[in-house]
Amino acid sequence: MSDTAATDSMALATTAGETPEADVVVTTAPDVESYTLIPTDPRTAFLAGLFFLSCLTAMYVAAEIILPVVLAIVLKLLLQPVVRFGERFRVPRILGALFAVMLLLMVFVALGYLISGPAATWAAKLPQVMPQVKAKLHFLALPIDAAEQALAQIQGGVASTAPASPGTAVRVPGLFDTLFNSTKALAAGFFTTIVLLVYLLVSGETFLRRFVEILPRFKEKRRAVEISMHIERDISAYLVTITVINVAVGVATTGVMYLCGINDPLLWGVTAFALNYVPVLGWIVGVGLFAFVGLVDLGVEWASLLPMGLYLVVHLIEGETITPLLMARRFTINPVVVILGLVFWYWMWGVPGAVLAVPMLAITKIICDDTPALRAFGHFLES
Repeated sequence: MSDTAATDSMALATTAGETPEADVVVTTAPDVESYTLIPTDPRTAFLAGLFFLSCLTAMYVAAEIILPVVLAIVLKLLLQPVVRFGERFRVPRILGALFAVMLLLMVFVALGYLISGPAATWAAKLPQVMPQVKAKLHFLALPIDAAEQALAQIQGGVASTAPASPGTAVRVPGLFDTLFNSTKALAAGFFTTIVLLVYLLVSGETFLRRFVEILPRFKEKRRAVEISMHIERDISAYLVTITVINVAVGVATTGVMYLCGINDPLLWGVTAFALNYVPVLGWIVGVGLFAFVGLVDLGVEWASLLPMGLYLVVHLIEGETITPLLMARRFTINPVVVILGLVFWYWMWGVPGAVLAVPMLAITKIICDDTPALRAFGHFLES
């Protein structure tokens, strides 16, 4: 939130009919005494558990609606600095929001245009290459057979195992039907996300103003404004920083693939860029992927392990040196909680859930640290 918006919110809180209290200070490092605010009444804990489970059930059942909303909120935090920068030069907020969204769309379109051709080439090449790799790696016949079956399911679909009655044609869902249904759902969710993102960038602070107006006491109004500012500042910094780091990883991976003689190095640079948004699990998938890419392009030779090894070196430099150096002072979430969050949100929402897991954990921790009744839970998430 900008200084002007914060000042307006403070003014609104002041004019609400109460005098500012002198002891209103929100701390992000609560005292140990504040951890005793855990509810001791069993009925309260039971009702809180039921409410939590009902929220998770709603998020799972209504994923097609809730996921675009959550994604729009996270993207709003990512693009908010662009809108703020425009406001410094007297650019109307609506023009800044439209420019930020158009910039985001241009990046997606450009990346899709650059990698669509190489991706199609690789998809067409795999059926011819797999038998050759299988013949030279006979000790890996079982996993390669499983990969071939998965590829056959993607390309042609799987026939039903139920016996068909005489004269009844069994329709096998093909690749076109699968892609059409997936593309249709993806397009609908993407359109919802973009529309909501534009309105959040233009008038997202309206909700905060209305929320501050209905709070009864100045202390609560002050805390609501400070939590909002804290979330926007830290999450925006996290998203911008991690995006810059991932771009650097993508550029380094592109150069590594080019030096190793891998075809279409840009495709693998973009893949590394996308995988790096998923902590822990992303680089594990990347290691296996680049090992397979080396086998396909360089043959079953020791040199085929070079792309995987160099990608692992890039990840170690980024994950063990650069990212901790830039992020340690701002985010200290327990690594076990991060792993559990990744697994849970992947089960809940798939790949988008895994990408959104860390930002949602960070937002949850900020809210818990700045809310006395939830500081015990925030301390539990601490590294």
